[in-house]
Amino acid sequence: MPTEEKIVYGLSNVHYAPYTIEAGIITFGTPIAIPGAVEMTNEPVGDPIEFYADNMVFYYADNNQGYEGTLSIARLPDSFKQDILKEELDDTDKVLMEYADVQTKPFALLFQFENDIKARRHVMFNCNARRPSLSSTTKTDSTEPSPTELTYKATPIVINQRPIVKVSTTFETPDTIYNGWFQNVWMPGTGGTV
Repeated sequence: MPTEEKIVYGLSNVHYAPYTIEAGIITFGTPIAIPGAVEMTNEPVGDPIEFYADNMVFYYADNNQGYEGTLSIARLPDSFKQDILKEELDDTDKVLMEYADVQTKPFALLFQFENDIKARRHVMFNCNARRPSLSSTTKTDSTEPSPTELTYKATPIVINQRPIVKVSTTFETPDTIYNGWFQNVWMPGTGGTV
């Protein structure tokens, strides 16, 4: 019986979960779906550390500062605009207002990559998003949707006294953890989701 997947070919189940830190304790909110995922790229960030001595590289170490990511989606949900980008809904006229004097909120990003055996599920714990571009094109005979591109940085966050960037399920992840992946944010050292 195979124990690892051979290929990756799809993206689905994208969710976000805002979090708060009080007295050093991180509390993640319930994950909220971002429907319409089209594509995702995550490029590693962090230049390697190189120390030269004796006319050669004497010491080399990786420098993991997380990822710079782009998520292409059909449309950014209003809930994300309010929860993360901190746009405000006018209660009377029901319009979303984007103010220049607010800070965006950090969040965990959950998602799933399909493959040949069992879809692998991921969490990036500490993401910060930039405001997406505001664009569209005129309707034509062959109208194609204009996806929204959300750019973000996923940087390390200290959980259980260690800086962590992301976690992923494996072929051996127990069903109780795997099946509940998008219901709560899994945290290391908790024996499951919290």
